[in-house]
Amino acid sequence: MKTLDYRKILLKIAENWTAKVVSVVLAILLFAFHKSSSMAERFFLAPLQLEIDGNYTPSSPYDQTIRVSLRGEANSVYPILEDDVVAYIDLKGKTKGTYRVPVQIRKKGTALGVDPLEIKVEPGELSLTIDHKASKAAPLKTNIRGVLRNGYQLADWSLAPEQVVVDGPADVLATISELFTEDVSLDGHDSDFSVVVNILNYEPLAKIRGATVEFKGVVQEILAQKTYENIPISLKNLDSTRWTAILNIENGSVSIEGRQRDLDRYTALDAFSVDCAGIQEAGSFSLPVDVNLPVYLNATASAPRKVVVTVKPAEPSETAGFTADDKEATPQ
Repeated sequence: MKTLDYRKILLKIAENWTAKVVSVVLAILLFAFHKSSSMAERFFLAPLQLEIDGNYTPSSPYDQTIRVSLRGEANSVYPILEDDVVAYIDLKGKTKGTYRVPVQIRKKGTALGVDPLEIKVEPGELSLTIDHKASKAAPLKTNIRGVLRNGYQLADWSLAPEQVVVDGPADVLATISELFTEDVSLDGHDSDFSVVVNILNYEPLAKIRGATVEFKGVVQEILAQKTYENIPISLKNLDSTRWTAILNIENGSVSIEGRQRDLDRYTALDAFSVDCAGIQEAGSFSLPVDVNLPVYLNATASAPRKVVVTVKPAEPSETAGFTADDKEATPQ
């Protein structure tokens, strides 16, 4: 029975030992290279979810998106859906105050069962202040800019609704007394109009119930005034075959309000009249002066308000009682 010659074995192993060591190292490097070449890394931004008790809410700004990196085998990493890697911070059980908490990862769906899989997040932790959740009603205001068409004015305007409810941290809501909408432009309008505008929110921690509001504008033409002088006062319903009349004031003046285009075309020559229908005998009578205007104009002042009408019987004309033949026979 032959025995092993360990000395010969050791000598055999020691032969060309440098080359053998190099071969082993190269094999390890090749294995590591092959392993690393089959690994892949991908990045994406994930929304940060807050797990917090219902009576509390964040009262300080914080990163609402987290940079997530996935590292693993290429054929396993790339099929993972971004929604299946959830970034969150756990604030359950925390009361009002400031906390430094780690950003955690929860895997689901296509991210489950992937191995190897290395997940990193940036930032890895956050400092966050929380406060009691509150609500309040805030009145709405708006800024009006621009100009209407020439000759028109904004008579009235309104917002619907006139106020909105805002939710958020109690300390933040204490600083909000009113909210503004986007500016409303009047440019080019010449009639009533309405437009929907957004409500501006400069406080990201406050949430407005409703994002828009309706602005309604009431537009009317600008009213101008014009005074007319020396307007003749006419007599109405006087039987000129029986009476003649004399006015103590024969002309008057009137101030009229209306649209400029209507005033420009109105002459006011027939604006004043006196109704003499009730006169049945000679004498002097104090009668009111009627102001007769189109329905689209309005008298703001007039004078006189009354006049004295002196009435006497009409004198017969020089030809009264003559026939046509008599006239022809009259000497020339």
